[in-house]
Amino acid sequence: MQIKIQIGDKKFTANLEDNEAAKEFAQMLPISVEMRDYGGFEKVGALGKTLASNDSQTTTVVGDIVLYNSDQIVIFYGSNSWSYTRLGHIDDFGDIESGNITAVFSLE
Repeated sequence: MQIKIQIGDKKFTANLEDNEAAKEFAQMLPISVEMRDYGGFEKVGALGKTLASNDSQTTTVVGDIVLYNSDQIVIFYGSNSWSYTRLGHIDDFGDIESGNITAVFSLE
């Protein structure tokens, strides 16, 4: 399933994983998430809802979208290794602004 993500004036598309967390996330759309920089490699924001998770040790790449702690969505603009549930990947990911952002996730 493809979704749209808008951050400021930039628009991206992402393909969601075929797992329970991604299905639950898709049912929440459209959703606007306030996100902040963390660690110099990711944007993280609270979903306001706990989703099913199936965390596994993961090394992320730029454009990965993951679920952290069952209730936070993370978009990677760098790489990290940690235990996450994969939600999807932004194929055409480019630079995003530094600092706090608002990401709007919606169905394609």
